[in-house]
Amino acid sequence: MAALNHPKSGDTIKVEPIRTLKDVKAIKRLLADKPRDLAIFTLGINTNLRASDIVAITVGQVKHLKPEEHFSVTEKKTGKARAITVNKTVYDAIQAVLATMPDAEDSAPFFQSRKGKQALCVPYLNDLVKGWCKEINLTGNYGSHTLRKTFGYMHRTVNKTDLPTLMQMFNHSSQKQTLDYLCIQPEEIKSAYLFEI
Repeated sequence: MAALNHPKSGDTIKVEPIRTLKDVKAIKRLLADKPRDLAIFTLGINTNLRASDIVAITVGQVKHLKPEEHFSVTEKKTGKARAITVNKTVYDAIQAVLATMPDAEDSAPFFQSRKGKQALCVPYLNDLVKGWCKEINLTGNYGSHTLRKTFGYMHRTVNKTDLPTLMQMFNHSSQKQTLDYLCIQPEEIKSAYLFEI
């Protein structure tokens, strides 16, 4: 018998992005006194890294970074190397975590379990994101992939990043795939129909 909340083999569960800056700020306020969790959230919504790549980051990858510098990751899903540029918000979040672990070795996981010095696992990160969204009363389906989708959604709707750029960032094969992935296409189609000529 399949566990509750898990798809049957072959099924997928589509998680949503966080759609408003107000909700992003509410989660940041919620996590203000939890440096590790705030850094996970901040890094997740400011890069388009998958959860499996976020939890694999080591102290050595990020401890010497300054804003506008980058670190490299090898994506678990694709095996491709990617350079992730750090903005000031991510830098500040990283520094807050590093301050809590002054003696950590370069090989240590940057996002550590509270029970020891092990790296967080993706299912735990998934539960964290679900909990944060629930705590600020967001309705819908959220999980670890919400962070990556929020990055793209905010780029498209707030920053007005063009679709070809987002396609490349997400390594998608079509603009439709990107719009579907970011849960944007229905909104943009509705908006187009509401335009009055």
